[in-house]
Amino acid sequence: MRIGILAYKPSSYSTDRLKEACRARGHQARILTCLNFSLDISPGKPDLLYKGKPLKKFDAIIPRIASSTKHLGAAIVRQFEEMGTFSLNSSQGLAVSRDKLRSLQVLARHKSVSIPASSFVSGKGEAELALERVGGVPVVIKMLQGTQGTGVILAERKSVALAIISALQAAGNDVIVQHFVSESQGKDIRAFVVGDKVVAAMRRVAKEGEFRSNVHLGGTTEAVELSDAYKRAALSAAHIIGLRIAGVDLLETKEGPKVLEVNSSPGLEGIEGATGVDVAGAIIDFLAEEIQFPDLDIQQRLSLSRGYAIADIPIVKGSPYVKQPIATTDLSEKEIRVLSISRGSILLPSPRSTEVLQLGDILTCFGKQVELKSMMPSKKQKTKLKKKAVEPDPQSGAGSSAQLGSNGLSDASAYSEKSNS
Repeated sequence: MRIGILAYKPSSYSTDRLKEACRARGHQARILTCLNFSLDISPGKPDLLYKGKPLKKFDAIIPRIASSTKHLGAAIVRQFEEMGTFSLNSSQGLAVSRDKLRSLQVLARHKSVSIPASSFVSGKGEAELALERVGGVPVVIKMLQGTQGTGVILAERKSVALAIISALQAAGNDVIVQHFVSESQGKDIRAFVVGDKVVAAMRRVAKEGEFRSNVHLGGTTEAVELSDAYKRAALSAAHIIGLRIAGVDLLETKEGPKVLEVNSSPGLEGIEGATGVDVAGAIIDFLAEEIQFPDLDIQQRLSLSRGYAIADIPIVKGSPYVKQPIATTDLSEKEIRVLSISRGSILLPSPRSTEVLQLGDILTCFGKQVELKSMMPSKKQKTKLKKKAVEPDPQSGAGSSAQLGSNGLSDASAYSEKSNS
């Protein structure tokens, strides 16, 4: 394969390791810096120029987009996608992950993950109310534009918090206020997700006197073996955002794991050094498998099949499908195909016909619109489902308690797992 590694700098530990892993497996690899690209957006023939010259075709690209070039980087990835090149992380997933507010909105809608109570401060008079909504001080105040721990401030007194928010807003910064999880002070977990696996995990501990655990701020690292609950939280968060490769930052709390952030271009030096795992090799091995199954625009394909659609159908109380194997239902007669089943924090892709449906299952189905519409729950049932969605999930210890959650579900590029059945 011919693989392009998109990067901000021509050389770094992460890009060099990825290039080394490519070549060790017989692939060609080239590091491409984002600032050297030009986009040719001609009708019917999108193209890319690199240093003013046409770029040879790549089989796949690995985006390593820096925050400072997030808009340009996402545009370059999107252009590669339009040209038919496979991207390990999609431009949609990159866009969501790079927007802190949007990613929180998307995560907050899902029962399989829990996040710290958060509130976006939109106006000068909103700060005090925001503090109340997240449970009062102490709070963590975050600038939406900050990265690697910059623009993240701990405020232990209300007057200090209000002053900080006011100063940040006066400087033109958008601000998020988050509940401070005291039992996780100065430490967090970085779980490295590759596809449908957590391939490595480390605990980061802040230096004395610092509450941020970032390694470049003096924090230390140690390898850690995650429980199933923490693995599920990391995988769910990455897939909800729409990423195949991600570094998921988790807080260890009394209620279980809480997702702090999902990074689309996680560094390799810290995780490989702490765990001894060949993460770069795992990424390239996964890419070699994944490239055989490129992304498809399902909605675009369906537009050619008038009268057919994809819809999520919840199995509610009173449904004739409760405790019934798929094979014994009338779904086949209605020309409805069950693509996957969401059961709490578990996803069952391409379920077998013998799979028994349970109360609370959400079936992702493809079929006739009229038949799918007839299976939709009533308005009253939808209200009950919405209330239940914010209750803690006993299987994962997760629940969505944040105020950020009324929007954003349609922004998530849900990751499609593949079945071996």
